[in-house]
Amino acid sequence: MHDSNPSKWKPQTLAVHTGVYKDEAFNSVTTPIYPSSTFAFERPGVTKGYDYTRSGNPTRTALQENLAALEGGLQAWATCTGMAALTTIAFLFKPGDHIVTGHDIYGGTYRLLDQVVRSQGVDTTFVNMGRPDEVKQAIRPSTRALLIETPSNPLLNLVDIEAMVAIAREHDLFTIADNTFMSPYFQSPFALGVDIIVHSTTKYLNGHSDVVGGAIVVGNERFREPVGFLVNALGTACSPFDAWLVLRGVKTLGYRMEAHEANARAIARWLVDQPAVTRVYYPGLETHPQHELACRQMRGFGGMVSFELDLDKRPMERFLEQLQLFSLAESLGGVESLVEVPWTMSHASMDEASRKQAGMSPGTVRMSIGIEHAEDLIGDLDRGLNGS
Repeated sequence: MHDSNPSKWKPQTLAVHTGVYKDEAFNSVTTPIYPSSTFAFERPGVTKGYDYTRSGNPTRTALQENLAALEGGLQAWATCTGMAALTTIAFLFKPGDHIVTGHDIYGGTYRLLDQVVRSQGVDTTFVNMGRPDEVKQAIRPSTRALLIETPSNPLLNLVDIEAMVAIAREHDLFTIADNTFMSPYFQSPFALGVDIIVHSTTKYLNGHSDVVGGAIVVGNERFREPVGFLVNALGTACSPFDAWLVLRGVKTLGYRMEAHEANARAIARWLVDQPAVTRVYYPGLETHPQHELACRQMRGFGGMVSFELDLDKRPMERFLEQLQLFSLAESLGGVESLVEVPWTMSHASMDEASRKQAGMSPGTVRMSIGIEHAEDLIGDLDRGLNGS
């Protein structure tokens, strides 16, 4: 007999069945979209669970149930963008507080912390989080949290989550992990002791490049009420239609992630032997300096591959103009393959010194490997790197 306990279901099953069956009138096997901005009260003070879509919506609730189940969290909130999720989290801090995070994080996160949050009196120190001693040295009496991005964007450096959690607990800090690159299919930060997980659902969770969204999931009861209050008070929740799109996309998460990873592995191995490539960044390569850590804290290596292009052997413009299957575009995690140059695109908001300190160069290339056939993708990259 099959086990009907959802807590024991595998991720592929949770993704398909959690938060779906909301239609008691007609028994729809897909979640309905409730586009209503407001909901009628039964009588003053009494509703059927919803009163105004900013505060709550049945379609968004369905997605939130799904994401909480996938991450193994207590509760989730779906936001209008990934940056909206981080902005909401930023309001957990008060003037005078301090955050420690990685020096090689996503450029948009860096900009938010360095140029927006700092102006509100909350300071951030950017360190190499691959070195726990640097993290410890950065902690002040005013430090409140560690923000972990692993793998990092775009160089796919790993942070030892358990080590960061241990440091945080030693200093009475809380931990936030950006799990966008791995998705809950390949990485479970709550199982390693993290308090809050954030996502850009635009990426792998939705997987089809047709929506922007974010999510906050809490694994510590302490944050359930304050995060829920902030999402409502700030108005950062996503629309019902966007929630429905992510809920539709997440159903195939496991199978997409397997395809992304299989292609990424093949491409990373092929890139290692290319004359115009000086370095390949991919945790699945045995030569990656943190390969052992990747095997320990992740169930897969993901679909992101970055590399350094030797601009003397192959100018960036020539490489990019030869590509046919890889679109030159920011974002990642969709079924189609994308390529971008962090120096001038996704991380342009960081100053040049910070980009260099993080390890980026004008020759750094970041690829989001799609689910096309690996041979076709390798052939496309071969044209880019070696074509006339």
